[in-house]
Amino acid sequence: MVLIGDRTRQLTGAHVEYFRGIHNPVGCKVGPSMQPDELKQLVQILNPNKIEGRLVLITRYGNAKVESMLPGHIKAVQESGVPVVWQCDGVHGNTVTAASNKLKTRNLDDVLGECTKALAIHRAHGSVLGGVHLEMTGQESVTECTGGCINIFEEMLTKNYETYCDPRLNYAQAVEAAFALSSALRP
Repeated sequence: MVLIGDRTRQLTGAHVEYFRGIHNPVGCKVGPSMQPDELKQLVQILNPNKIEGRLVLITRYGNAKVESMLPGHIKAVQESGVPVVWQCDGVHGNTVTAASNKLKTRNLDDVLGECTKALAIHRAHGSVLGGVHLEMTGQESVTECTGGCINIFEEMLTKNYETYCDPRLNYAQAVEAAFALSSALRP
């Protein structure tokens, strides 16, 4: 699925205009700079025929901002009458630079915090969180994200930091995330 990034989703921009003509499902990232009225217009532009499953909104606020941002965005979409599939990107809004070695990283608690808060917010507002986005690897030894049951600290990132782009959860962190999210799904 192709998607529009949070920094390239201008209502009159080339990306939105191009995506209007795509008939397959499309996604659009929604971050803290998105105003509710802008989101209302965006979903109407990208899904004017109100086709179920056509538009996926991928929220990426960060753990500290999800509670203040997501309810207003859910309300705006509900008011628009345009059906969307909601997905929470728990990683991109939680990227930080490690103070000790300047490597880009993410803390597992922040990633899971954003995802579980998003799930609860959707439930509370009569909406459904349809999925989560996590970046992970099956490798056990990767040290790109901090935290988790295996206790990776900033100073340990250099041990096996392999990414050229985005830090990934390693095998143990990914399994821990799966169990935490499955527990959060229980009513």
